[in-house]
Amino acid sequence: MEESLSLLAQIKKEFSLGEVDLRTYSPLTLAFVGDCIYDLIIRTVVVERHNASPNRLHKEKSHLVKAQTQAEMGTVLQQYLTEEELAVYRRGRNAKSYTTAKNASVGDYRKATALEALYGYLYLDDRMERLMELVKISLRELDLAL
Repeated sequence: MEESLSLLAQIKKEFSLGEVDLRTYSPLTLAFVGDCIYDLIIRTVVVERHNASPNRLHKEKSHLVKAQTQAEMGTVLQQYLTEEELAVYRRGRNAKSYTTAKNASVGDYRKATALEALYGYLYLDDRMERLMELVKISLRELDLAL
């Protein structure tokens, strides 16, 4: 029986992608990936828990992936982060983006970008267990049960 590969390992294998030093990626590149992986996690949980109309699923998901909620998650998670994770989070928060969310303050947008950068970093480092742990902690701390 063939061993199951992680999503990242499978993508790298199928598309012949090599190893990359994650420290060379800009925090906005990490956030680009982190936004997607976080969204996929939340969508998966919402769909698996509720067989509902796409409109209802979208509304439920949107509350958890908006910048304000992500900013709050980043704030409560800081006490649980390692030094390495805090450094990635800070790089993401301090990154100079030329865009902002239409319904978020600049401060919330930067904190959300920081969280997404951290999630992108953990995903690209193939540390999904840690990523899942942090998502679960943030949902629990903010009493956002799915």
